[in-house]
Amino acid sequence: MLTKTISDEVQSFLADASNLQGGHAARVVFAESVEEVAEILREASVEGTPVTVSGAGTGVVGGRVPFGGIVLATDRLNRIKEIRRDVQGGRAVAEAGVTLSEFQRNVEAEGLLYPPDPTERSCYLGGSVATNASGARTFKYGPTRDYVNRLKIALATGDVLDISRGEIHADASGRLLIPLAGGRRIEARLPSYRMPQTRKHASGYFITRGMDAIDLFIGSEGTLGVITEVEARLLPRPENVLGGVAFFQTEENLLAFVREARARSLRTREGNSETSGIDARALEYFDEESLGFLRARYSQVPERATGGAIFFEQETQTATEDELMSAWLQLLERHKALMDDSWFAVEEKDRARLREFRHQLPVLVNEWLARHGQRKVSTDMAVPDEEFQAILRFYKESLRASNLRYVIFGHVGDNHVHVNIMPKDEDEAHAAREIYLSFVKRAIKSGGTISAEHGIGKLKRDYLRLLYTEDHLREMAALKQSFDPAGILGRGNIFSEEFLEKNSEHRIQESE
Repeated sequence: MLTKTISDEVQSFLADASNLQGGHAARVVFAESVEEVAEILREASVEGTPVTVSGAGTGVVGGRVPFGGIVLATDRLNRIKEIRRDVQGGRAVAEAGVTLSEFQRNVEAEGLLYPPDPTERSCYLGGSVATNASGARTFKYGPTRDYVNRLKIALATGDVLDISRGEIHADASGRLLIPLAGGRRIEARLPSYRMPQTRKHASGYFITRGMDAIDLFIGSEGTLGVITEVEARLLPRPENVLGGVAFFQTEENLLAFVREARARSLRTREGNSETSGIDARALEYFDEESLGFLRARYSQVPERATGGAIFFEQETQTATEDELMSAWLQLLERHKALMDDSWFAVEEKDRARLREFRHQLPVLVNEWLARHGQRKVSTDMAVPDEEFQAILRFYKESLRASNLRYVIFGHVGDNHVHVNIMPKDEDEAHAAREIYLSFVKRAIKSGGTISAEHGIGKLKRDYLRLLYTEDHLREMAALKQSFDPAGILGRGNIFSEEFLEKNSEHRIQESE
């Protein structure tokens, strides 16, 4: 086990992609096994030392930023233990510190697919599970949760939990009983709130009636235990993929195209034979402001694309590729896409260029902000299908009235777009935060969620008070302390420490 205490060596573990300032810790500890993780946590619980779990630092809500205590780094838990094929696809077992890109590269070499695809694939596998990561392909495949078969977790008490999907469920009253070694058990009660009915949701603990216990840890942001090993479900790798970037002159036509592409994709998955096989795995949006930014690097973006653009992908086989391309072209023509200006790809090298185009926007935005010495104010809300057009209009009307610079882009198939507000100075930064708050309130009023994929971390915990009541937050804190009686793990993530102080009951019991 390696420990670092020298300031220069510790510094890189005191921040993440959120740029939250002020992080500090006494030391960074690099565990190399689940047993070492468990021992570190046991000692920290006895001593009351806060522990912040450190993955790759790609999170954008400050979850990895410590404010005291120690940092537990998962960098050395970096082995892929097994990749195995079966009739459904396959499964893979890997430790938490394996990067997602390495994991996917090894899986694909075996002719298999691990569908979760967050934009930042340098994240660690354990971190992607702890945040229930999602991305463009979530429209077809769902988030990380849907591909986790088993987890090995070190608890704050020093216990190790090896839990598989289907083993333990909550009872009708919302109680979970989780057995531990030595005849002990954890008794936990689920919060009473209902999650928003959106396609994507990453705001607090996942709670459903009769839920599988493994789902409690997925998306819990390192507050209930430390994920050390993951067994993932794999699918057969698709034979081919066609992709495109379609430009539109009006937003009305673009949104009509998205509605039909989404509806036909969902019908195809239900086995409806009248949809011509259209089944998008990604539907991604760029507003007019986004295209303006991208023209700085892509002069071929048409000036008349004043309605925005959609990036789409669909998996194909050689036998169906021509038919599906024809179906997509007909759909685009029906909704008046700028066909002569749009881009299409079936070869891997061409699809890579389209994906690069999609990923260039955040890079350009960050470069602009760096020139102005500011941080973006970025939304992560999602709403139900029927509310999306109205909230998009609300975003744009509010921003145009403010005269702030912005771009809107993202996962329109899931009604989940990111508004990046780009202030030039502190006055504009204050105005941007006020607008962000109005967006949060509007999303909640629309039945939406305040975070669809980035999680809550430290930066958004105050906004969680708008989504859930004080009683719900106390229930969440009580649930956390069932697994972490000393309250050492991920302090300040999801909810503030004041809620932990009110919920100090220790719930590890002897079995009867």
